[in-house]
Amino acid sequence: MKSMKNCISALSLGVAITMMLLLFACGQSQKMANNSLSEEEKAAGWILLFDGKSFDGWHGLGRDDFPADYWVIDGDAIKKIAQSEGPKMPDGQPVQGGDLITDAAFENYEFKFDWMISSAGNSGIKYNVSEEISVSRKPAHAALGWEYQVLDDANHSDNANPTHRAAALYDVLPAKGKTLKPVGQFNHSKIVVNGTHGEHWLNGVKVVEYDTESASFDSLFQKSKYRNIEGFKEKKTGHIVLQDHADAVWYRNLKIRKLD
Repeated sequence: MKSMKNCISALSLGVAITMMLLLFACGQSQKMANNSLSEEEKAAGWILLFDGKSFDGWHGLGRDDFPADYWVIDGDAIKKIAQSEGPKMPDGQPVQGGDLITDAAFENYEFKFDWMISSAGNSGIKYNVSEEISVSRKPAHAALGWEYQVLDDANHSDNANPTHRAAALYDVLPAKGKTLKPVGQFNHSKIVVNGTHGEHWLNGVKVVEYDTESASFDSLFQKSKYRNIEGFKEKKTGHIVLQDHADAVWYRNLKIRKLD
């Protein structure tokens, strides 16, 4: 009898372990891969701007060729290679790179993305960008548009200015109430553009909100570096741009959903 009880106990334990393993495997299989869309996202109208394998849908701003010397796919992310690590010309100066810009332009939308910055790194995501206006001013391969700042707040000197810290509307509005993940970890961000209304989100929290036609926003804009650029503040059907700054930065899960 004791032997039978032991067998039953062992069988029960085996069944429990098997069930746990099955549940774990099921949970792992349901975990969504990076650079993919869930069924819910597809139903809501989200589309991928980066498939994790190619630069389809992107080109170098103001260029006929792709700036492959500085933009690569690293694992499942787009990586901007640090200028110090990139190729050099015979005189020792860095080979010219340039911003990456979407082929498509967008009017009203939600755009979400993950980003990871290098130590003491500085970069950004630009939007409401006209390629034509951008290339008309020097430098020819750098975008003119609103910027979601990407920064290592703890170690980059730009942290002295609140409007230059991570998730800020660069040089206009600081990000408030944010929780920033440390260097080496991906942050999750979202930009909302709907008419003249804009929002910046960081790790699930709305940290910037503005209306470009409000008096309060205009007073801040007039103090910014953009104030004398004709047409800068105007609402556009614009492109999204990954900035080519001097430092290494990674992006993945770039997804956009048009708003009515």
